[in-house]
Amino acid sequence: MECKKQTNIKGCPCTYTPCSRKGLCCECVTYHRSSGELPACFFSKEAEKTYDRSVRRFIEDNRKY
Repeated sequence: MECKKQTNIKGCPCTYTPCSRKGLCCECVTYHRSSGELPACFFSKEAEKTYDRSVRRFIEDNRKY
């Protein structure tokens, strides 16, 4: 499977500028999962800006739904 980095990067909400995984969703998910975290695309814009990628933050961010 070919990575569609240019397509993925257009919708990537990650605001961490030096991230080397932007647009490389499979690498991003693998990286965050190995740290017990979730990638930026799972969070609201407000929560993403905190750089807290924890499952706890994800639950808090999504309680409103």
